Amino acid sequence: MLRFLEYAFFQNALIGVVLISICSAIIGTYIITRRLVSISGGITHACFGGLGLGYFLGLNPVLMAGVFAVGSSLGVEWMSRHFSVREDSAIAVIWGLGMALGVLFVFLTPGYVPELNSFLFGNILTISMSDLKAIGIFTVGLAAFFFWQRRNIVAIAFDRDYAIVCGLPVRFVSYMMTVLVAMAIVLTIRLAGIMMLMSMLSLPIITAEIFFRRYTGIMACAVVLSLLTSVGGLFLSTVIDVPCSALIVLLMVGLFCLCRAAAALRT
Repeated sequence: MLRFLEYAFFQNALIGVVLISICSAIIGTYIITRRLVSISGGITHACFGGLGLGYFLGLNPVLMAGVFAVGSSLGVEWMSRHFSVREDSAIAVIWGLGMALGVLFVFLTPGYVPELNSFLFGNILTISMSDLKAIGIFTVGLAAFFFWQRRNIVAIAFDRDYAIVCGLPVRFVSYMMTVLVAMAIVLTIRLAGIMMLMSMLSLPIITAEIFFRRYTGIMACAVVLSLLTSVGGLFLSTVIDVPCSALIVLLMVGLFCLCRAAAALRT
């Protein structure tokens, strides 16, 4: 197992899962606390429209997916504010629109789209040095923004109305966090895939909630749990030769069930 550490592609994959684990725990804690889990699915599927448009126009599909992701995330916030539409309802609209446009543009694109499966299922072993640099810069920026606005983020995540009454910069923080969620999804979707990405944004956080109630405690625990399962799944995949994304998700689910059972026995 350890002999794989000699290979550059495995070293890149290991660094990649560490960075993805950190940024997904920070993002995931926010969307779980705000009860916006579906926004990750909505933005992820909205990206599909950007991918399809990119292939159809012959442009960079990742860049177009980023445009769609940021646009859809801001669209959710805008619809919920100006049209009194609940955020989960706005997400459903964006979700359906993105998937419909993606299917349409992929169908209209001449020939076969070979890279489409990588966006759906991901392959962390294909991560490149440029990917690592982009994810690394984003993770540092995300962590810096969180520590800068930590008090406001926590207040808005738990009680948005109270934060408005207190005069906190709710609109600024909400829009920034929504854009950061979109950017995180775009940067990692090709490497992690939809299945693994949505699991990393939710399972470590709901597992951490079994033991912690404070926001920072949940986030720190989620980082540790995400690192353990992600690194463990990556190394385990070298032994039994199966996709690491599936193993990582199974480890996360297994750890959640184990912690939930231990908490039930303790009480």
